[in-house]
Amino acid sequence: MTIRLLIASTNPGKVRELRTLLAELGVEVVTPSDIGLDLDVVEDGATFEANAVRKARAFAAAGGLPALGDDSGIEVDALGGEPGVYSARWVPGSDADRVAALLARLGGVPTEGRTARFRTVAALAVPAAPDADPASGDRATHLVATAAGAVEGRIAFAPRGDGGFGYDPVFLVEDGGLDGTRTMAELDAGTKNVLSHRGRAVAGLLPTIARLALDG
Repeated sequence: MTIRLLIASTNPGKVRELRTLLAELGVEVVTPSDIGLDLDVVEDGATFEANAVRKARAFAAAGGLPALGDDSGIEVDALGGEPGVYSARWVPGSDADRVAALLARLGGVPTEGRTARFRTVAALAVPAAPDADPASGDRATHLVATAAGAVEGRIAFAPRGDGGFGYDPVFLVEDGGLDGTRTMAELDAGTKNVLSHRGRAVAGLLPTIARLALDG
């Protein structure tokens, strides 16, 4: 049975990636705009998991559908793991502004010291039954499963590639058999979806999503 899965994001790049990742399961991806949902979840958690769970729960409750939320970021070793959970709001402005800030912070750091990783935690929340008893504990809450994914690499000296979004143009992939000659933004969609941090995290949730489809 096909299920409708609400994506807890309005980021077009993220929605596009998740739609591709879920296509093989026959999942009908629903965006907030598809159902007229205007919801802004404050992502002030201390971890990727906290933010992902918060978004998944909030969208499941508001939309009345199973919801998939994720939080992602880039961890740069030379910066002590920054920007990490603050990646999307590290500096004000656009993705290009944040990339420029990252390169400026790494000015003078040689290739061997520019190691980094992308990390994602994805969360799946299921709305409680409409007639659930609020006093019944977990049965009245939104059921949540989480999965994590990461991909290793290093920071390039300048942006390259037209694909992806965020920090993709400066992340040289050294994982999954790739040797660091291409940035995430230079990979074709199929390769990126297989080895990306988001792809790996979502892959960890696929058995749960498949069970939802069977149970639905």
